[in-house]
Parts: sequence; C-alpha cells; structure tokens
Amino acid sequence: MNPNLDLGFISVHLYSICIFIGMLIGSFLVLREAKKQNINEDDIVNLLFYAIIIGIIGARVYFVLFHLDYYLNNPLSILKIWEGGLAIHGGIIFALIFIYFYTKKKNLKLLKILDILVPALILAQAIGRWGNFFNGEAYGPVVSLNELNNLFIPPFIIDGMYIDGNYHLPMFYFESILCLIGFIIMMFIKNKSKTGYLTAFYLLWYGIVRFFIESFRTDSLMLFDFKIAQIVSIIMIVISIIIFVKEKKNV
Repeated sequence: MNPNLDLGFISVHLYSICIFIGMLIGSFLVLREAKKQNINEDDIVNLLFYAIIIGIIGARVYFVLFHLDYYLNNPLSILKIWEGGLAIHGGIIFALIFIYFYTKKKNLKLLKILDILVPALILAQAIGRWGNFFNGEAYGPVVSLNELNNLFIPPFIIDGMYIDGNYHLPMFYFESILCLIGFIIMMFIKNKSKTGYLTAFYLLWYGIVRFFIESFRTDSLMLFDFKIAQIVSIIMIVISIIIFVKEKKNV
C-alpha cells in the first residue's frame, strides 16, 4: 500500500488527507448545529480552531510518551505526524481540558457544547481511521485469506492488509464502521436527548467499541502488561454512566 498520493509536483500523505477531511466535515457539522442552537458563531469558530490544534498536539504527545525511547533517539521524528502516530485518546483528553476552560470563560454550558461536538467527533474518527489503512497501521492478528473473504471485507482492503507476508484483520475498518454506526444513532436521538446524553452516549459507545477493537490489535500502546486504550475505555464507560445518572437526577 502506497501511503502517498503523487500529484506530480508534490507527494501528499494520504494519512494527512484523511485526518484533514475528517476535521473539515466535523467542523461543518459543529457549525451547523451551533447555529441551530443560537450559539455565537465566533465562540464556536474559536473553540474549534484551538481545540483542533490542541487535540492534534495532545494526540501526538500521548503517542510519543508511549514510545519515548525511540523519540529520544530520533527527536526530529516527533514532528513527522504524517507518518502516523496520533493517539485519539490523547487528542480527546487535551482538547477536553481546553474546552472545559474555554466554556467556563465564555459562560457556556460544558455538556451542551460537548453534545454539539461529539457527533462530529465520532464521524471524524470514522473518516480518519482510513489514514491508518494507507499507513498500514491499526491491524489485528494474522488470518487466512479465506477468513477475510468470509467476513465480506472489500477486496482492496484485504489486499492492503497483506503486510509482511501475511494477511491481517483490518481492525481500522471495523472501528471505522462502528464509529459510523455510532454517528447514525446520534443523528436519530440527538433531538430527543436531554443535555449531556449525547456526550454520555459517545463515551459509552466509543468506550465499548475501542475496548473490543483493542482486544485484537497487535500495535497497541502498552502500560506494563496492559493495553492503555482499554484502560481509558473503561474510564470512558464509567464516566458515561456517571453523566447519565447525574443528568437524570437533574430532570
């Protein structure tokens, strides 16, 4: 799989294109929903601008910290985010910290803003995961060609999952589909949901999805003998339950 798109005069990294498309579509959805809810457009534009930048930095810092030995010996590689190495959990954590203080400063309700953001976020994740495909990342264990065909996976994905002489489960593909399903569910329930419920649903849905996906991935970030993404997923699920219970009591 060629990770680059050769335009003749320039070679563009497909990983970067997928991330950019995800952010662009996500930003459009956020602005549209914010307008429907009569939220100041400048406030949302500024929030998106800084949250995206801080989120990318956070995603990279998070990834680098779990590969510290390599990046200490190759410090310039820290800047090469187009080669992959953006951990979504790090991006979420860093962006969330910024959003918390931003909403506090602008006197905006945190959960209301998060409810606007999370459908766009999960759709952006569904799109961005394809960057892992082009980079040959986020795959699972070795399987046979017959097993992949039995899962009705498109042939071009199967071909792309032939890595180092073996076929692998395309975990990026499964996560992308599940994120897209989560987005569709959010679109159906968003107008009927109380404040905070979409945020809680996102944390619950993606927490479960990522825990499952991480069970099969062979390139997980590790904390001792534990997959860090699964630890974070459990925390996300617990927080989602807390939000559901707390907001239900406030009704």
